Amino acid sequence: MRLKDKVAIVTGAASGMGAATARRFGKEGAKVVIADMLEADGQAVALSINSAGGKAVFMHLDVTDEANWAKVVDETVKQFGRLDILVNNAGISGSATNDMLDSGLWKRLMEVNSTGVFLGTAAAVRQMRHNGGGSIVNLSSISGVVGQAFVHMGYNASKGAVRTMTKSTAVQFGADKIRCNTVHPGLMPPMRTSGATADPAVRAKMLKAVPLGRAGEVDEVANAVLFLASDEASYITGAELYVDGGYLAM
Repeated sequence: MRLKDKVAIVTGAASGMGAATARRFGKEGAKVVIADMLEADGQAVALSINSAGGKAVFMHLDVTDEANWAKVVDETVKQFGRLDILVNNAGISGSATNDMLDSGLWKRLMEVNSTGVFLGTAAAVRQMRHNGGGSIVNLSSISGVVGQAFVHMGYNASKGAVRTMTKSTAVQFGADKIRCNTVHPGLMPPMRTSGATADPAVRAKMLKAVPLGRAGEVDEVANAVLFLASDEASYITGAELYVDGGYLAM
């Protein structure tokens, strides 16, 4: 098992890429904390992992709440003795608007998608130092690398912030044996908060720019996260892994 005896927190793990990652981690021997605001869905993911022979618990987490982060990390250590892996997956879409100059949405996107990652990183680093190291994997996006006409610029900016913040984390805490990398998904199944990117016409247009000619699957993202979280990537930090079907190669 690739994560045997590792302890991991996965945010936004009640659905989508987060749930797929949590389930994969469970199969690979990790003790997984399903951290999300959606309790019923999160509990269901935890149950599916436990029913398959893994170990998982649900913990309520609002990633924008610093005190909530401290509580989740403390409870994780109380239950499992340590924290080895953090996956900052929680985020909201920027495509569910027709007003690309909505300042309120800008603030919300930055708060959840970038400040939430900072708060999680800060809480995790403090604990990982006690362990002698750890691995943080942040979910950015192709939107963190390029601009897009149908996405609020706050989404691009927030995911770009995650991209650069990851490199800062890698540089600043490498001496503590803490690695930090980003995964950049391309066109995936629509999120709960998706707008334009759930529109078949928009998706068809996006697919024309994907060399592999298809949308990705959440399990393909989970595979990338698993690799970066595992000891197989022990000499990889500050790196970007694109899971985009070749979109950014165009």
